[in-house]
Amino acid sequence: MDVGRNNRKNMSFRSSPEKNKQELRRSFSAQKRLMIPANYFSLESLFLLVGLTASLLILPLVLPPLPPPPFMLLLVPIGIMVLLVVLAFMPSSDSNNANRDVTCNFM
Repeated sequence: MDVGRNNRKNMSFRSSPEKNKQELRRSFSAQKRLMIPANYFSLESLFLLVGLTASLLILPLVLPPLPPPPFMLLLVPIGIMVLLVVLAFMPSSDSNNANRDVTCNFM
């Protein structure tokens, strides 16, 4: 039982700076490999993303300000949201499985 305590007393928490540098380099190289896979984006899609980003940054500065949209057009997203909320809380119309628990299929 006391073997763990004895091992902890003998451990030194200070290590050589060279060893720390090696561990730091190893951790950075492991992070680089995990963050960016080699073939995640093709060259074409990368150009498309860069072009889209540049256009989103530059075009608002170049184009004149647009007038506000008509009031009825502003109500379209609110109508879509109301419809989705109503559909989310609407009970199922399946009369055969009305009394059956939905989760029993997945358990």
